[in-house]
Formats: sequence, C-alpha cells, structure tokens
Amino acid sequence: MQFYDIFNGDADGICALQQLRLEEPRESILVTGVKRDIHLLARVEARPGDELTVLDISLAANARDLERLLAGGASCRYFDHHAPGTIPRHPNLRAVIDTSPDVCTSLLVDRHLGGRRRLWAVVAAFGDNLQGPAARAAAPFGLEESDLVRLRELGEALNYNAYGETTDDLHYHPAELYETLRQYADPRDFIGNEPVFEVLRDARLDDLDCALRVRPQLSTEKCAGFVLPDAAWSRRVHGALGNRLAEREPGRAHAVLVAKPDGYLVSVRAPVERPRGADVLCAKFETGGGRAGAAGINTLPEGELERFLAEFEKAFSAQ
Repeated sequence: MQFYDIFNGDADGICALQQLRLEEPRESILVTGVKRDIHLLARVEARPGDELTVLDISLAANARDLERLLAGGASCRYFDHHAPGTIPRHPNLRAVIDTSPDVCTSLLVDRHLGGRRRLWAVVAAFGDNLQGPAARAAAPFGLEESDLVRLRELGEALNYNAYGETTDDLHYHPAELYETLRQYADPRDFIGNEPVFEVLRDARLDDLDCALRVRPQLSTEKCAGFVLPDAAWSRRVHGALGNRLAEREPGRAHAVLVAKPDGYLVSVRAPVERPRGADVLCAKFETGGGRAGAAGINTLPEGELERFLAEFEKAFSAQ
C-alpha cells in the first residue's frame, strides 16, 4: 500500500496537510505545485489499496482523474472549499466539501480533527485572506496581539510563496516548504527558529512595494483593475496584491492581471463586504473558475482584455 498526499501549494493546502500529519503521521508521496496547478490528480498512478488524501484543489477540475483512481481500486479522502461540480458516489470516496465564503480547507480539516492543531488552521485562514474567521478561530487561545500578527504574517508569507507560473518563480518548492514546516507542532516555533519565514516575509514586502507603484488601468467607485508586467515578481505577488487591496478597500472589487506571452493571468477579489460574484465573472471566460469571493482566469487572451475589464466593471457596479 502506498499513501499519497496531494495538496495545493498555498498556505491553505500546506497547513491542511500539516494538521492532518501532526495527528496522523505517515510517510507519503507528496504531489503539489504552484497555486494555479490544480490538476494534480492527473500526476497520480495509484494501485489497488493505495490511499489518497486530497487537499484544497477543485474536485470539478479533477473529476475525471478522481473517477479513474477510484475505479482502479484506490481510496480517497477529499477536503476542499471550491465548487465541486457533481461529487461521485463511490464507497472509497469520503468528501468533506463546504463552499461557504467564510471557510477554507484548513478550517474544514480543523473541524475534522476537533480543533486539535488549530493554530495551523489560523495561519491558513489568514493566508487565505479570511481575517474574521482566522481571528475567531484564534480567540480561544487568548493570544497576545504580537503573536496574532506573526501568525498572520506567516500565513501571508506561505500563501505568497505559492504564486508563480512555474515552481521556478517561487522562493521554495511547496513540497520542500512543507518538509520544513512538518518539524514544528506550533507555528510560533517555526517563526522563531526558521529563516524561511523572514526570507518570505521580506521578499513579499519587496514585491508588494513594486506592485503598489503600478497605476490602475480601470478605477471606479466600485472596482479597480491593475495590469502588472511580465516579470517573476509580478507572478509571485499578484495574489498578495489582491489581498492587500481588498483589505484596504473592503467595499471595492479588485482585479489583478499579470501579462504573459499568451495573454494574461487574472486574479479577481469580490468586495470583502459583499463576497460574491467573482466565480460567475471568471466562468464567462474559457479558463476561468474559483470561489464566490475570489476567482481567476488562467489565461485571458490579449484580445479579450477590454472585454474582461468591461465585464468586470459591469459585474460589480450593480452590487
């Protein structure tokens, strides 16, 4: 029997796995990648009796490969908060999926574990820009404000590390980052003992400084759209930029586009005060998808830029 841990390379995916493996230690084959690399089950060739744990990747995007693996005799636990499409009915599948806007995958794992290892769920929720749910999850610990700030910084740093076109854009491969994290039961110990934290925190701030100098291509009372250049720092920081803008102006929707040779990578944040509509907007484009509060388009052709900006403005001006 072989175990596979298949997880998104962002803060939510890594912290979800961290919680599970602190409670259920096992050696496994790690399958992960950049945040946008969600077709991870396509990489798995499991045998009958193998066990898969899938964390924070869309079931809808992996449905065909999930059915293939189940038909081949593997079993699977699937934790996620993205719209799943039709969930297969199979005795070897246990799906824990909740698309509510105030949950992330790590908070679902936290429920599953009865609150054990919750501080890692707090880190993930902060990284997923769920400030309120993160603070509520942390409340029973009675943390000092300085500790809460550091947990938030860690979540933001882990999430920032997952953004890039390929793992070459990242500071650390997500599998290597998880292997470093797994030594620490308490995220505060990781913060205090690993230079990784400061490297990511400082790099994120440097990239944000570059991004915040870019003037918006679209700016209205209800929404703002930014186009970043084709550069590694742009690919790394566009998610962090979207979160920063959403935090600064919670009543406004934001779109961050990163130029690339075949068009644009698009990240959309619905207004924090009204976290809906991002998924519907992005689904109008061929490679779009995501959640109501945050969604994206993997490749927006260059010729569709004006159409996207018009649809973006239309979608959120009426809210």
